[in-house]
Amino acid sequence: MRATILYENDHLLAIAKPAGLSLATPAREEGAAVRRLLEALPAAHRRRARSGDGGPWLLHRLDVSTSGVVLLARSLVARRLYSGLLSEGKAQKSYLAFAWGRFDPPEGRLDWPLGPDRGDRRRMAVDPGGKRAVTLYRTLQARAEASLLEFRLETGRTHQIRVHASHAGHPLLGDDLYGRLRDLPPGLSAARRRSLRPGRCLLHAFVLVLPATDLAPVLALTAPLPEDFARTCRLLGMEPPPVPTGITVPAHRPG
Repeated sequence: MRATILYENDHLLAIAKPAGLSLATPAREEGAAVRRLLEALPAAHRRRARSGDGGPWLLHRLDVSTSGVVLLARSLVARRLYSGLLSEGKAQKSYLAFAWGRFDPPEGRLDWPLGPDRGDRRRMAVDPGGKRAVTLYRTLQARAEASLLEFRLETGRTHQIRVHASHAGHPLLGDDLYGRLRDLPPGLSAARRRSLRPGRCLLHAFVLVLPATDLAPVLALTAPLPEDFARTCRLLGMEPPPVPTGITVPAHRPG
């Protein structure tokens, strides 16, 4: 697994995380996730990724199977500032994913509260008594068997896109935790199903847009598509998706 540096300045570091790399942080090892992420960089880039005051620090996380943009702070002032912006929803996150079948309508809003699954501690579930969770989706390309979608988050709950897609009847390709056989398109052969199983949940954190601050201008950070995404595009006869347009973030006034 190889990570790559997408952007860096004195205060911020953006890295493209490969699928399969865990960002879990045990309480006794606060820096474990950052260490694993930096170790996945090419050797020539690891030293320059370090900061002089104990950083960098991870500002948010992705599931182990999810690839894409991860943001780190290289200074204490950036850690405080950007942690606040992310927690307040003042950043725009755009994900790409393949889902089984076709969403109807092809564009819309999934607004179902989420809570822990009482029957399986690994999972989250739609729960009327859970926390508010809102996902916007847009179909980019569709075939009878699967669709390529862009998801944007209004909230950031654990497994939010995966649970919402599954609850809508269109689990993500490769998602063994939330995928259900009854949601697969009718007539899909076992051989075709196997060929479209990538070995991980096909979810990619494609773009992260950050508002202007005293430390940096507006930043639109884009992670290139991993090979398994490109391969699935080819298998489905789709074009690789362009960078999403029209992404905006709430205004932030430095200071």
